[in-house]
Amino acid sequence: MRSIHRPIAVLGTVALATLSLTAGAQEFNWKKYQGTTLTFLANNNPVAAALLKHKDDFEKQTGMTLKVDSYQEQQMRQRMVTVMNSRSDEVDLFMSLPSREGLQFAKAGWYADLTDLIKTSAAPGYDFADLSPGLVKDASYNGRVMGVPLNIEGPVLYYRKDLFQKCGVQLPKSLPELEGVAAKLKSCEPDVTPFVSRGLKPALPFSYSVFLHNFGGDYMKDGKSQLCSKPGQESLALYSKLLKDYGPRGVVNYSFYQISSLYREGKAAMAFESSNELRSVMEGGARLKDTAIAVLPAGPGGSRPTVIGWTMSVSAYSKKKEAAWYFVQWATSRAVQEKLALDGVAPPRASVANGADYKAWMDGEPVRREWAATVSELGKTGTSEVGYPIVANPASREYVGQAVNELLLGQKTVAQACADADKQLDALIAKD
Repeated sequence: MRSIHRPIAVLGTVALATLSLTAGAQEFNWKKYQGTTLTFLANNNPVAAALLKHKDDFEKQTGMTLKVDSYQEQQMRQRMVTVMNSRSDEVDLFMSLPSREGLQFAKAGWYADLTDLIKTSAAPGYDFADLSPGLVKDASYNGRVMGVPLNIEGPVLYYRKDLFQKCGVQLPKSLPELEGVAAKLKSCEPDVTPFVSRGLKPALPFSYSVFLHNFGGDYMKDGKSQLCSKPGQESLALYSKLLKDYGPRGVVNYSFYQISSLYREGKAAMAFESSNELRSVMEGGARLKDTAIAVLPAGPGGSRPTVIGWTMSVSAYSKKKEAAWYFVQWATSRAVQEKLALDGVAPPRASVANGADYKAWMDGEPVRREWAATVSELGKTGTSEVGYPIVANPASREYVGQAVNELLLGQKTVAQACADADKQLDALIAKD
């Protein structure tokens, strides 16, 4: 989990191959734990929604019952922390984002170690080595696997190509030029929000990080926070200006749900939001023909998009770890991943990404091909640094979000907001 600066798609596969050598070597029985009830703490996002469509298939295949407790992301994490701090066994499985809470949860001992189960208790054909090596590495701590990848994702730019054509604008090649495009769209189509992205304090570092990195910045250097560096201030200024001057009212409360809804309803010309939201954005078909998708334009620091992935993990306090592992391997199997891919969940398995069914699905609509190509670009060139690479990563995101919110609300200048944030973040880093 200390690997969060690495591109996802280019890490070696030696460890994965080693893990998969003995998988399926013993006789495997999917009904081994029939009659068992597993409790799954789920994030109410597109990945979980797509997966849980097939819940009945898992229960029929294993004879187990899956009890699902589903929450919005912030509430899910609050519930998770409460359960784990009490060392309760009431949750067996949970979704986790290694780029955010990985180090924190691993250090606290909240993840069950899946390494030996992968080696000795995997179904024939599971093929752990087929999973993205970079995502697996991000979900590992001291060489031990703490979760198995469910998807690959990152923020992408959804934009209305029909409005761009009508207003005589093109997607800029340079990030600083994005403001000019937003201004022209605002003048041309005053009833449409020119640009929307995350303004909700704990959620916005996911999208803001791309601005920081594309301006050539990093969150930390030599153990110190860098929001007041030149790239830090430039990225804070542009991100906040786009949302304040060209975003919707109440943008400080916007996360993925509000953003995808606004864009789907035809009320936004550009939406910088997760690739996971493809299905939500395209729901109803209104945006199917008029949308294009791309990575955020490069900045002075080049193109360094964000790329992350959710994992399926087992609670260290579960009394049903072996049975829970059956759900993990079912959910991350090629057969299930193929179904999720056709529902707009970008697959972490190479075999699925290169499969005939997935390619046929992509070829069905030009926007799907653009989406898949963009996600592929994230995997090749992206970084999973979202917030600070410290155990207290979740807290670090709050300070970044606070700085942006102060700018959106006109409470501070960029220099004041970044200076106050750096001071608080330096204190947080010193505790790591």
